[in-house]
Amino acid sequence: MVRQPGFGKRLADHAAAIEALLARLLADRTAASRHGDVPARLLAAMRHGALGGGKRLRPFLLIESARLFGATGAGPLRAAAALECVHCYSLIHDDLPAMDDDDLRRGKPTVHKAFGEAAAILAGDSLLTIAFEILSDPATARDAAIRAALVLALAKAAGAQGMAGGEMLDLDGEGRKLSLQAILRMQAMKAGTLIAYACEAGAVLGRALPADRRRMRRFGEALGRAFQIADDLLDATGEEKALGKRAAKDAARGKPTLVALLGIDKSRQLARTSLEEALSELTAFGSRAGLLAAAARHVVERNR
Repeated sequence: MVRQPGFGKRLADHAAAIEALLARLLADRTAASRHGDVPARLLAAMRHGALGGGKRLRPFLLIESARLFGATGAGPLRAAAALECVHCYSLIHDDLPAMDDDDLRRGKPTVHKAFGEAAAILAGDSLLTIAFEILSDPATARDAAIRAALVLALAKAAGAQGMAGGEMLDLDGEGRKLSLQAILRMQAMKAGTLIAYACEAGAVLGRALPADRRRMRRFGEALGRAFQIADDLLDATGEEKALGKRAAKDAARGKPTLVALLGIDKSRQLARTSLEEALSELTAFGSRAGLLAAAARHVVERNR
């Protein structure tokens, strides 16, 4: 696998920074719980779902997209942590018995297995709302217009016209044969919106020109498509121990995936085509976008 020099270390460094920031943010609430402000069991469930694992790819994309336009420091890191809170909320809810009914996530019991279904629902709800608390804090950006733009874009990406809507389409599609376009639409909403948000949010933080913000949005959309196809391929061909979650679950539930519709070889080709589409959006930035290009290649070539 050909990677940008330093990509692996930068990915790990960003993941460690996000882990530390999330731990501090949740630790503040743990302290508050001692005074009765936040229930301790709820906080424990939130920490279980948000800490101790994950590649933190979406935060990486946000931080590196912001860096591309000259934005560094606490602002991009906090915005990335907010995005990761939304992602972790989605995983907690996605694992519930009413949805994908998973008992393993990141190599450990899912939140509802460890704390019960009610606590898992509330932990997900709490992580979702904390995300907007983080984004709307002046510590994320002094300019209120930037904070508002970040909040608005994430609300759209996470809600009924984005991730939540895509999850509904996914559930409604179980056991049905959907068209290629219907599957692509569902996957773009379900998985692609948060990845596209990560790339666009970095441009917002860096005060990018409108054309560059649109370019980063298109990069994220194509990358999100490649990511979901690669994820479906891993579910079909990967091993549970390496994945850290149950394998072959899509086929068992009759999920409408591109792998089920097109087969493995054609799905791999579509993932590569989506990758090339994503990379083409970065050409205007030259070598400055090398780490983002490396991240895109990693998405398609990863084995877990």
